[in-house]
Amino acid sequence: MAMNYNAKEEDGHHHSGVGPGAGVKSKKPDNTAFKQQRLPAWQPILTAGTVLPAFFVIGIIFIPIGIGIFVTSNNIQEFEVDYTGIEPDNPCYKCSNISWNSTPCVCFINFTLDRAFESTVFMYYGLSNFYQNHRRYVKSRDDSQLNGDKNSLLNPSKECDPYGTSNGKPIAPCGAIANSMFNDSLSLYQFVNGVQMNITLNNKGIAWWTDKNVKFRNPTGNASDLAEVFKGTTNPINWRKPVYELDPSDPENNGFINEDFIVWMRTAALPTFRKLYRLIEKKDAYPALAPGNYSLRVEYRNYPVLSFDGRKRMILSTISWMGGKNPFLGIAYITVGSICFFLGVVLLIIHHKYGNRNTSADIPS
Repeated sequence: MAMNYNAKEEDGHHHSGVGPGAGVKSKKPDNTAFKQQRLPAWQPILTAGTVLPAFFVIGIIFIPIGIGIFVTSNNIQEFEVDYTGIEPDNPCYKCSNISWNSTPCVCFINFTLDRAFESTVFMYYGLSNFYQNHRRYVKSRDDSQLNGDKNSLLNPSKECDPYGTSNGKPIAPCGAIANSMFNDSLSLYQFVNGVQMNITLNNKGIAWWTDKNVKFRNPTGNASDLAEVFKGTTNPINWRKPVYELDPSDPENNGFINEDFIVWMRTAALPTFRKLYRLIEKKDAYPALAPGNYSLRVEYRNYPVLSFDGRKRMILSTISWMGGKNPFLGIAYITVGSICFFLGVVLLIIHHKYGNRNTSADIPS
């Protein structure tokens, strides 16, 4: 069916013809390449000559990469100790049922390392069934206050409620994230010839540089007297001491720039997670942790987890160029590469068997 061409209509103008000058604007899109969908486009033509090599190339590339990542991940040394104390024979069983306002409880867990941890050891604490990714929990903070804003220090954001004020005073730091900060104290000892030797744990450099130097800052004032800087505020409800006394051994690691606090404030995406607690650095030619018998000292500082079926762990781990131990990425590469290579073989067989068949022979004369 033929259609009349009207240049005015293509320009977007249309006259109804009802009386002189009585024009009605057309709803037709303008005659442009974009609105009329005449832009240059490229559409791949999928043939056996293009699809089969693609499958084989992906398989040949992905499988070796996956094997390399998987082997690297398996070479990372990791040791984990669960100190929740659920079982009656666990040394920390006596501490498992303490409440928020109980006195600290101390327990020791002995373990043995069969292999040396040669390079720097990263010491983590791990929590299970703790949903830091809950929407209201994630929002319960005041980033302006954490960045050192004086006004936000004394007038916390409404997002912090009900952990914004206590007894008429503003809470610093406010919010549910800060209020639930992990506060167990972990120490590590090694038994050498029957003598208990303390392992030096370094708490410097455990937070991200951007968090330490950009996102978190103490309010302006006398840096040597943080008690005066935070005057007029109170500590979170579940804290035993104010924010300016988090690290009595290092005055420069107090307030909002305390690295343990900064690490905790970076919320985890999954309910089972680990956060960096300390570093055990290698000294000279000696390994960071030699094989032998060790003891983990745990000071329960009122952080119960049994009420939500949680677990608490201590993890010792080395790292590689790809980070910590995580076999998933290697397995994913191997799986995708294997599937692509298998599909390539199957399609090659199908193409070899049926690709050259004359389809016209199937059409009856």
